[in-house]
Amino acid sequence: MFITFEGCEGVGKSTQLNFLKEYLNRTGQEAVFVREPGGTSIGEQIRKVILNPNNTEMAPVTESMLYASSRVQLIDQVILPALRAGKIVVCDRYLDSSIAYQGYARGLGADLVKKVNYYAVENCMPDVTIFLDLCPAESFRATPGNDRMEQENREFHNKVYEGYKAEIAISNGRIVPIKPSFDKNVTKNLIIDALRQRGAIK
Repeated sequence: MFITFEGCEGVGKSTQLNFLKEYLNRTGQEAVFVREPGGTSIGEQIRKVILNPNNTEMAPVTESMLYASSRVQLIDQVILPALRAGKIVVCDRYLDSSIAYQGYARGLGADLVKKVNYYAVENCMPDVTIFLDLCPAESFRATPGNDRMEQENREFHNKVYEGYKAEIAISNGRIVPIKPSFDKNVTKNLIIDALRQRGAIK
């Protein structure tokens, strides 16, 4: 099964991904954890270009294509081979991030982003996507991060959130919204229960 995690900045994805990794290890379920952009040598080089705060002149289409390029490399080199070997694959961000960030927040439109990511859409869509459902005003992050995306203004991040909500509405249940609790263990249990109910994990 292919599982992805999505959410706005500072919602606790990294913490919950670590909890899930611990659970899968403890229960003997073999899994591969990757992140976007990145997850491969080439992808990590692309990541540095995308997130470099000095690259303020980057065009939205360039940004979208760079994300797609990193994604294709990750699909070919890691995701598909792991799935074919019968492993669970868990990815920190995937196509839904591009739709929310470049499609909605950058104004490219969801259709264009999906066309740019045609290879991913046709060959490797997630079975289940966990969306940590906190709007930017509720984010646990007190101060902006250091990378180019984290440093965008509140209006940008509000559009990202709106994009995610729009995609949830048309996802036919693939995207599962989970409202994070300040008790991280409560959130962990909600995520594990949701994944178990959908047959993504045991």
